[in-house]
Amino acid sequence: MQLYDKDLLSMQEVRELVGAAKKAQQELAEKTQAEVDRIVRSIADAGVRNARRLAQMAHEDTGFGIVDDKVIKNVFASRGVYEYIKDLKTIGELERDEEKKLRVIAVPVGVIAGLIPSTNPTSTALFKAEIAIKSGNAIVFSPHPSALRCISETVKVIRQAIAEAGANENLVSCISIPTMQATDNLMKHPDVAMILATGGSAMVRAAYSSGTPAIGVGPGNGPAYIERTADIPLAVKRIIDSKTFDNGTICASEQSVICDADMRPAIQAEMEKQGAYFLNPEERAKLGKFILRANGTMNPEIVGRSVQTIAELAGLDVPASARVLVADEDGVGRGHPYSNEKLGPILAFYTGTDYKDVCDICSTILHYEGKGHSFSMHTKDEKIVDYFSKRIPCSRMMVNTPSALGGIGASTGLMPSLTLGCGAIGGSATSENVGPLNLLNRRYVAYGQCELEDIRKNVPDCSDGICKVNPAPEMMDPKMVDEIVARIIARLQTVN
Repeated sequence: MQLYDKDLLSMQEVRELVGAAKKAQQELAEKTQAEVDRIVRSIADAGVRNARRLAQMAHEDTGFGIVDDKVIKNVFASRGVYEYIKDLKTIGELERDEEKKLRVIAVPVGVIAGLIPSTNPTSTALFKAEIAIKSGNAIVFSPHPSALRCISETVKVIRQAIAEAGANENLVSCISIPTMQATDNLMKHPDVAMILATGGSAMVRAAYSSGTPAIGVGPGNGPAYIERTADIPLAVKRIIDSKTFDNGTICASEQSVICDADMRPAIQAEMEKQGAYFLNPEERAKLGKFILRANGTMNPEIVGRSVQTIAELAGLDVPASARVLVADEDGVGRGHPYSNEKLGPILAFYTGTDYKDVCDICSTILHYEGKGHSFSMHTKDEKIVDYFSKRIPCSRMMVNTPSALGGIGASTGLMPSLTLGCGAIGGSATSENVGPLNLLNRRYVAYGQCELEDIRKNVPDCSDGICKVNPAPEMMDPKMVDEIVARIIARLQTVN
């Protein structure tokens, strides 16, 4: 029987891809750490060699971002990730504690379903392929339909690199007929052990409700606080560099700038000097109606577009020199469109009465959208850093660095990653920058250290119906401690 229906064909393809991936993963499970590392190195080298070609294809397919910046992301996702994970122990025995007689063995989860977004299509595919294989797994990609061509080409590059390293190229594969049914079947397939979901909120929710263990990430909406001790020109440079990198398609990029009210004139002047265009009330209202759809979600037409393109689409006339659009915002939530995530060169601008008020405003913004994701600040005062780190509902807090690059680990010591966990508060299974160690199970081998009789000896005296608890020494009265020590000394002297 020959199938012609697109949905049926896509579902049949999923079954075949998962079956081939399972076989390839079983072969990978027999390889040593050195053999696995050789495969990952081959993928990393291939990603760097093809970084510009794949970046150009991604830009052509989606219209998002800037080609030169996408080259950087492809190199980061290939070589940057590899350099960070190359020495990680992920195969076989991970730990051994001779004193506790405990061993920890790495166990691959098996076949992973990888959802690939249109915002960072080629770099995400390279990144997920590396961390999946590094942890001993195979991965099947479900590509965003608008980026199918560039993702498919990236997978072709990866598969060739795997073959050149002497492994089964079916360790990485991609659906060629992307449909909702195909993605749903992939996530629910009995041989898929885990879902690595990067994409829109609806897709991430679908991954978590599929019944298959999933690591997903929520939206970013990170505020950036310029505190009064900051180097203002440098802070503004970092923020604008970050927000304009690949036209704001990285979810960790700044979505709003906030400062103490008395700092507003100096900061606005510096932002304007560096290419920020502050909208007047009429322009602010016009763009505000354009950046969100009727249902309150982000208008995809602003994603990854240049300032000039967004201005033209919204009917605005802005200077050709404008690098980022800035709108004053005085509230959060419905009716305040600039308080939402904006994956384009658009920033909200808030002010607070002092750092405590600023902290409250930033927390409110994140609780509305982006909780558990990212927050950044620019300051020379470590006490302010401590204050915010104890209160802001985020998983990663960047200090004195471009948030987009800091959040993914390009300009900070975080795990280089294009999948940023949001923790329990953000509905994610992890608060980490996802890496290989998130994609394996740990098998604990524990040796016996005592017998039941030994355990019984440690049971307290319960003869009075209430079990006696010996107080900790630090909880005892000093006089009582002295009396106990005196009795012990006297008893030892009697024995002697």
